[in-house]
Amino acid sequence: MAKRSFFERLTGAVKLDEENISIERSDTSLRQSILEDEEVAQLTVDVYETPSEIVLKTMVAGVKPEDLDVAISRDSVTISGKREEDRTVGKEDYFHRELFWGSFSRTIVLPAEVDVDEAEAVEKYGLLILRLPKLDKNRQTKLKVKGS
Repeated sequence: MAKRSFFERLTGAVKLDEENISIERSDTSLRQSILEDEEVAQLTVDVYETPSEIVLKTMVAGVKPEDLDVAISRDSVTISGKREEDRTVGKEDYFHRELFWGSFSRTIVLPAEVDVDEAEAVEKYGLLILRLPKLDKNRQTKLKVKGS
């Protein structure tokens, strides 16, 4: 087995290739993009829930917020993006290289349905935090009947 890069050890990310693909949800388009681009890494995440929300945290250091793509449905979240490499140094000039550069993606199946319209994403010091309010399936309201 190849030695894991510093980024992979620091974040727990797994570099995906055609022989080692780990996707939590069978999403055909995501699977196709991973097979087409060998250099896609999988983000590591922490996911926990409170009584009112699901919170997802992941490290995205070195990525501009506008280069992150966060897609949320009622039952899943996909985070993807690309970390751009500084091209001013040639590969032959490196003594040691461990940082991960390139595309990354991760799809998480959520333990409960969430309100996509009220979801929040905040990035601070390289930590991306998603706050996903849970849908209250027991919530009831009175509906006024209008006459014609």
